[in-house]
Amino acid sequence: MASISRLGHSRALTSSMPRVASVRAIPHTTHLATRTLVTAAAVRGGRRVATSITSKSSSSFRSNAYNKTGLRAFSQSLPGYDAEETAEEEEEDPTKAERFADETDVVIVGGGPSGLSAAIRLKQLANAEGRELRVVLVEKGGEIGAHTLSGAVIEPRALNELIPDWKEKGAPLNTAVVEDDFRILTKNHAIPIPVPLHPPQLHNDGNYIVSLSNYVKWLGEQAEEAGVEVFPGFSASEILYNEDGSVKGIATSDVGLDKNFQPKDNFERGMEFHAKVTLFAEGCHGSLTKKLVRQFDLRADSDPQTYGIGIKEVWKIDPAKAQPGKVIHTVGWPLDNKTYSGAFLYHMGDDMVSLGLVIGLDYENPYLSPYKEFQRYKHHPFIKDILEGGECISYGARALNEGGYQSIPKLYFPGGALIGCTAGFLNLVKIKGTHTAMKSGMLAAESAYKAITSEAFEEGKPVVMEDYEANLKKSWVYEELHTVRNCRPSFHSPLGNLGGIMYSGLETIFLRGRSPWTFHNRKPDHACLVPAKSAKPIDYPKPDGKISFDLLTSVSRTGTNHAENQPVHLRLKDKDVPVQRNLKVYDGPEQRFCPAGVYEFVDDESGPEGAKRLQINSQNCIHCKTCDIKDPSQNIDWTVPEGGGGPSYSFT
Repeated sequence: MASISRLGHSRALTSSMPRVASVRAIPHTTHLATRTLVTAAAVRGGRRVATSITSKSSSSFRSNAYNKTGLRAFSQSLPGYDAEETAEEEEEDPTKAERFADETDVVIVGGGPSGLSAAIRLKQLANAEGRELRVVLVEKGGEIGAHTLSGAVIEPRALNELIPDWKEKGAPLNTAVVEDDFRILTKNHAIPIPVPLHPPQLHNDGNYIVSLSNYVKWLGEQAEEAGVEVFPGFSASEILYNEDGSVKGIATSDVGLDKNFQPKDNFERGMEFHAKVTLFAEGCHGSLTKKLVRQFDLRADSDPQTYGIGIKEVWKIDPAKAQPGKVIHTVGWPLDNKTYSGAFLYHMGDDMVSLGLVIGLDYENPYLSPYKEFQRYKHHPFIKDILEGGECISYGARALNEGGYQSIPKLYFPGGALIGCTAGFLNLVKIKGTHTAMKSGMLAAESAYKAITSEAFEEGKPVVMEDYEANLKKSWVYEELHTVRNCRPSFHSPLGNLGGIMYSGLETIFLRGRSPWTFHNRKPDHACLVPAKSAKPIDYPKPDGKISFDLLTSVSRTGTNHAENQPVHLRLKDKDVPVQRNLKVYDGPEQRFCPAGVYEFVDDESGPEGAKRLQINSQNCIHCKTCDIKDPSQNIDWTVPEGGGGPSYSFT
């Protein structure tokens, strides 16, 4: 066998063989520590023998105690297994080689707030009862927190429940909110709204301004200390199913394919994780969640999910202008009354501010560029005054769920469940989703633990987590979302943003969610663009290089990197559609809605004079997934690249 496992994964034969040889992976370091690799280089007498080799990775937050854990490899005889024949087949086409499979109790896809909270809660329950429970978490980012981006102001309600002594454990919640400021922007003015007229959801007493990426790194440390096996740098690319159709687990992506999907010298097959329960915590618009929704028709009884794109920078500002703990929210300029939007500026401490603009992806004008709107926003006198004399140190963007209560899909299916933003628990009026995502992960963990430790549990019979959804509906998560359910849809009235603001004030201050009606999200975002001939082109000012920046300068601040010569992870279902429909009808909106310069229409040298083609600069991709959501032809399929690729966010 020439297949070598990568960066800490231990492997075993797949269930396609008569029996499975299981290899238990040790918890490994995430960065700056020695990792253990396992190779199945030896096939002897019908057995595959694991041999360990060591390699250095780039960085680590793991306790040294885990490095003392020894590798335990278990191999079983495989009746009827012809080692020579299999080795010959794999040598001919290594992409057809059997993947190794690791057996675990629970596998979690995604190392964000919900996934890590679920992992921690599972181990808390098991450790409290002295039970052996194996929990594995895989994360596509090169390290925990590398792909995490948010405003962010955190409400610590779920954290208080999960880790009551978080202050003693050093959670990076260091800047308490001390002041709320809400303003309506016109082109030249910032009109303050009196505090009594603020929606109650925007009162941030007891909340904290944080870097969510740093907060998630800390949660990763807590998970590892609890005994969770955390594997960053591994992209879950495939859902595995049992013969009865239930979810069996996941497989990670192959590594070392060239752009034509041919194996390179460093090719390695992905790995399978088989679990009693698989929890999907991929974040907004997860690539595997899309498949689960279709496979199990999880949206049969819910509205379409609607989304926004959030674009963010972190600045180091003049210390004389810093006001640690101050939270500023604005609505209005630079967007028009038909385009849902809102902005924020949070004074983080250490003379840093986090600022961003969120634009609803149900916008109509194909000429709109969310990135350029954000750059323009920073030139408002109220915002520019804070930034002048400072330095931009970080940039990022991501899609976020806006559909709320009406758009939550069915949350469970045979063998697993959806948790966190992959399901859509953002409270848009609060502009917060970390606390609700964490709580959903905790409730899913309790349901999963109860199911797999119950006397009624049967091996081979899928776990169906109906009680997870039932308990979530009885929790404060659903209460929050139900209360504000009508606010976002109210912006779809003929009065636009003005009507939505007025209605949302009525709903949040007076009705408090008790209205006997529920508005609905009836149209998916990709269906909202109007043809270019019906839209007005937008003339954006050129960046000045001090307050506003060109796109590639901003992308350079994300730390984004993808291995060269790998398959493009942004897949076109039909290569002709971008030019024949998107460019012809909508003037190529993908070159504007992408906040990283991934898509551009260039001259097609192989075609007639004046012909264009879509060029995909996938190495720029910061994994926001806006293209998959907003493409009017739904022709772009965002898939995971090789593990570890993408942004490496800091301070976000």
